[in-house]
Amino acid sequence: MGVVGLVGVVGLLLALVDRGADGQAAGRSVSLAAAVPESDPLGPPPRLGLTVPHPRLLPARADGVALWAPVLRSVALRGTASASGRVVGRVTVSTPERTENIVLVTGATRARGGLWVPIRAAGAVGWAPRTALGGYEAVTTRLLVDTRAFTATLRRTDGVVFRAPIGVGTSAAPTPTGSFFVRNVLTRYRSAFYGPVAFGTSARSTLTDWPAGGFVGIHGTNRPDLIPGRISHGCIRMRNEDILALARLMPVGTPVEIM
Repeated sequence: MGVVGLVGVVGLLLALVDRGADGQAAGRSVSLAAAVPESDPLGPPPRLGLTVPHPRLLPARADGVALWAPVLRSVALRGTASASGRVVGRVTVSTPERTENIVLVTGATRARGGLWVPIRAAGAVGWAPRTALGGYEAVTTRLLVDTRAFTATLRRTDGVVFRAPIGVGTSAAPTPTGSFFVRNVLTRYRSAFYGPVAFGTSARSTLTDWPAGGFVGIHGTNRPDLIPGRISHGCIRMRNEDILALARLMPVGTPVEIM
């Protein structure tokens, strides 16, 4: 067979392939779904491709769930969700205890010249640009500290999971009341005075025995006989067995309500 004959055979074969079984002209597309009969035992093919939904703003947190985020860069907090808002505080990337700094998310994001997040930081409440924060983490725990009943109660969404007697600040150096959160869990202060483990909180105090200064800690003690009572310079003290039990149950980011 000559070259011309071979080219003719190849052209005929290509033409037959390009024509559909139903005689449609070559070049007219036939859908994959139409090519597979409904009686096919494998069923219809899946839809091809991935549909990405439009991004949505973070809603307000659900009941019993708190959100926190690490601070990626030092930034000023604003009184409103705007770069022109009044500066009400500042957050840094690390804590005085030299751990990663975190903030508590207190509501829904807003889009106004970029995304803004309402947060609670150590000593300040305001708005921060979303780009200054890392990914969100959720916790379902909440610590309630009663300075009159001398008790600390840890709750989850399904109820109370821990309760213990505590020591709090004296009348001359009271434990501050209000809404705070757990910023870190530390074992580097392990000692007779601080016990086996300690929690750093965002609560500030004018007089405190917290080693990083200026903040209220939750830690153990070498004087369990003084608990319950007003025995500290603002920190919250627990018996060592109780602080160890709490450390197994309470993660970083847990909101702390002191009353």
